[in-house]
Amino acid sequence: MSDPILEVRNLHVHFDTYDGTAEVINGVDFTLDEGETAALVGETGCGKSVTVKSVMGLVPEATIPEGEIIYKGQNVLDLSDAERHARRGREMSMIMQDPMTSLNPVLTVGEQMTDVLKWQGQPRMSVTSWVRDKLDRGSDAEYRERAVEMLSDVEISAPERVFESYPAELSGGMRQRVLIAIALLSEPDLLIADEPGTALDVTTEAKVLDLLDELVEERNTSVLYITHDLGVAREVSDRINVMYAGEIVEQAPTADLFADPQHPYTRGLLDSIPSLSTGIGDGIAGHLPDYTDAPEACRFADRCPHAQPECREAYPYPRETGDDHNVACHLFEGRPAHDRHADLAADPVDIGVPPWEASDASSESDAVADGGSHS
Repeated sequence: MSDPILEVRNLHVHFDTYDGTAEVINGVDFTLDEGETAALVGETGCGKSVTVKSVMGLVPEATIPEGEIIYKGQNVLDLSDAERHARRGREMSMIMQDPMTSLNPVLTVGEQMTDVLKWQGQPRMSVTSWVRDKLDRGSDAEYRERAVEMLSDVEISAPERVFESYPAELSGGMRQRVLIAIALLSEPDLLIADEPGTALDVTTEAKVLDLLDELVEERNTSVLYITHDLGVAREVSDRINVMYAGEIVEQAPTADLFADPQHPYTRGLLDSIPSLSTGIGDGIAGHLPDYTDAPEACRFADRCPHAQPECREAYPYPRETGDDHNVACHLFEGRPAHDRHADLAADPVDIGVPPWEASDASSESDAVADGGSHS
């Protein structure tokens, strides 16, 4: 097994609001190995983007009262702003989710790409210095060549023309390819892709995801995909982390999660995936809790069809239910996935077995009985 390039441990992220403190991220843990592609999956508003922006250091308005973000063995929360900025510029990169607004509309694609090549990881400079640099174009030939080459790598058929174009002159799919090219310019060790296909049509999204998969495989880049679509996660990831209301409720290798989805929220997401045989999907009733007054026990209890009174009283710590499979639900037994929950595990909650497992066992028993009656 490869060494982890990123470990997020017991991460808490809070925001001060007029209504009080919003506890948006509540004890998140996940690991990304070198060369691995993992997905962080959940519906809009569940905290996915806040989590990865915290990893990148892009939420200065937030407070992190507890937790660690270990990148290559070092807690980046202990770094100075300058040290973190340098590392983010050269080793860590992020593809923002909206290609329509993530590019500067008053600069050409080429200007934005050459700025990245020139200034990535460098201390922030003044507007005056930036303008003076713009007036001195003599040293840009090497940067231009590199940028045009990268545009070609992301399968833009006219890279020279796109280099000279403004974002408004490009289609959504073309802008997304430009964002991918910018993110890969520094050949990062860690790439975060925040719903890279959200604003695109289905065909273009599929092409962009295939392209991104090819590019990161060639460079052995570690990738963390952010998506609300388990179908996309299944296509692109080796491992899936399912997030609900600022907590990881289930973690497993992709094949295992689809073969044996355990958390009721995961099963609800799977039931929501449209298909030709089942239609547009059932969806999950209800809505996310208020982060300024979030439940102290199970945050999913009010939407869970299997919730019992105990679910609103005892915190459902993540537990190991199989080989590399964790789930945070009282319907399952297993040793705590994290040592900090050992005290909670000492006082187990019994609300029975998962109803779907009980019905499967009943069906098997009926089948055996039917078989016996015909013998």
